Amino acid sequence: MSIRRTLLAGAGLGALALAATPSLAKAPVHHKKASSSANATKALLDQVKALQEQVADLSARLNVQEAAQRETVANVNNAQSAATTAATQAQQAQSAAAAAQTAASDATKAATKAVPAAVKTELASFSKGKWWDSTTITGRMYFNFSNVETKVNGAKPTGAGSINGTGFNIKRFYLGVDHVFSPIFAGNVTMDVSNVVGQTSNTNFTSTGTPAGSNQPGLVGKGFYIKKAYLQAKLNPALIIRLGAADLPWVPYVENQYGYRHLENTVADRLNFGTSADWGIHVLGDLAGGLLSYQVSVIDGAGYRNVKVTNSVDVEGRLSLNYKGFYAAVGGYSGKRGNDVEGAAIPNTASRENALVGYKNKLFNVGLEYFHAKNWNNVTTTTDDKSDGWSGFGNVNFAKNWSVFGRYDWVKPTKITNDNTKDQYYNFGVQWEPVKIIDLALVYKHEKIENGTFSTTNGTFGGPNPTGSLTGGRGTYNEIGLFGQLRF
Repeated sequence: MSIRRTLLAGAGLGALALAATPSLAKAPVHHKKASSSANATKALLDQVKALQEQVADLSARLNVQEAAQRETVANVNNAQSAATTAATQAQQAQSAAAAAQTAASDATKAATKAVPAAVKTELASFSKGKWWDSTTITGRMYFNFSNVETKVNGAKPTGAGSINGTGFNIKRFYLGVDHVFSPIFAGNVTMDVSNVVGQTSNTNFTSTGTPAGSNQPGLVGKGFYIKKAYLQAKLNPALIIRLGAADLPWVPYVENQYGYRHLENTVADRLNFGTSADWGIHVLGDLAGGLLSYQVSVIDGAGYRNVKVTNSVDVEGRLSLNYKGFYAAVGGYSGKRGNDVEGAAIPNTASRENALVGYKNKLFNVGLEYFHAKNWNNVTTTTDDKSDGWSGFGNVNFAKNWSVFGRYDWVKPTKITNDNTKDQYYNFGVQWEPVKIIDLALVYKHEKIENGTFSTTNGTFGGPNPTGSLTGGRGTYNEIGLFGQLRF
């Protein structure tokens, strides 16, 4: 407004000044100049008129500007009023939420008071996650897609039981649940899905895997077994007691040192001179800060798939050393292997001695296993027999998540009944670990049994000797394919 008044005042003064100019021009002049004076006056009047028009236009513009300013001020006032209203509403909403929370808390307290004390304790336990925090679910699957070729005395066998061709197989699937009840007590249940033969029965099974009194062996398919089910009491690291079906002292220990169980069983297990778990009482622990470890198991002797009631029990033990990558162990087994049932004649006792030595670090692992067995498969006969063999294995981790591996087994399974029979086995390949839970390996396997036949975890191989001879028979097993394991 002040700017406007200043401009209008200035314009008025200018107009007055211009209007006064003709009066001053009335001073005495020469007559002949009167005409030019009139023209000058008219020009000045025209200028005044133009100046008045400019003042009017400027006044109109200033009016528009003032109206815009008034509208802006009004908008600002409206926005401030809206913001104040919104803040008030937000404060009211917060107050309402607080009131609702207080009401919910009061309702919860009222409901909790109505819950019995025992139920309340259980609810508190679940709310803190104690049960789930103490429970672990694990799994492991061994699978392969491979081509197998077997020959007996140079020719491929035909008919039932022949093993030749290509296929996919899941040889093992373990699903386990571990639960810790307290710092001392814990439990484990591990299920095993695998290929089986025979049929279910409520009687003891024979050594051939068929129910007693049955002549109906045959392929059943996939069997779902309890491999491990035990209650554990860990009194201290040097004294752990397990009751039930649990890992045995030898085979699982060697598998852990070997590291490639998903490709093949260790030598004693592969040739059925040992198994990985059984029902009984197991005592184990670590001594000298883990430098030494031991385990002694008193068991039924027929394996985890066959719970037996017998007149005597079997015993298996191990003592091992682990020092800066160097590992060594000795072990033994003695018993009737679950055959000492009431009324049966059991003339022999099976025994086995084991030894293992090796060294491992981040770059490589190398190990050598030896076993000697007596009457392992002759408990129910009067004939004596002996077996022994060794296995050398190793691997090199040549790159991150990549390794090359190899193994060689040499075994004489029947040193007394047929000293000429021998089994030779080897495998080699390369393995890739794409993620922590998966191993994939391209593997070639070869096995040759000479001068007789023998049963392994891959089947019964070899060739019959010519009549009247203890030599001449021969069987071969070749397999190449993709092997792997999934674990979680």
